[in-house]
Amino acid sequence: MHAPAHISFAPVLYIKNGVTDISFYTKALGAVEVMRFSNDDGSLHVAELSINGAIFHVHEETGKSNLFNPSKHNGVTALIGLFVPDVDAVMEKAEKNGAEVIAPAQDYDYGYRQGEIKDPFGHCWVIQKKI
Repeated sequence: MHAPAHISFAPVLYIKNGVTDISFYTKALGAVEVMRFSNDDGSLHVAELSINGAIFHVHEETGKSNLFNPSKHNGVTALIGLFVPDVDAVMEKAEKNGAEVIAPAQDYDYGYRQGEIKDPFGHCWVIQKKI
């Protein structure tokens, strides 16, 4: 069996039903919307986005009991790490576009500059770079 030429993760971020605007990801994180499938009422069913080649999906909740948006359980089950060249600039842009700063950016002894935000849909991101 041959290994694929490129392996990557593509997380799926679940959101509440009825959302039409996910522009936070393009405005704040520089994502490009690759494709979108909308419901008849114009709300989002699923969108594929890419940040500098890293793909992730935003998907409305479905009837599956094990896939839910963060507000269902007042928190998240995964923290998304995003490596960027300028942590402070991305955090500032994210906050201006509706993110909540959970932890301000700072340098850590293990060699990373990191800060944490919560996006408008409740997903938490660690904005980081190696220093």
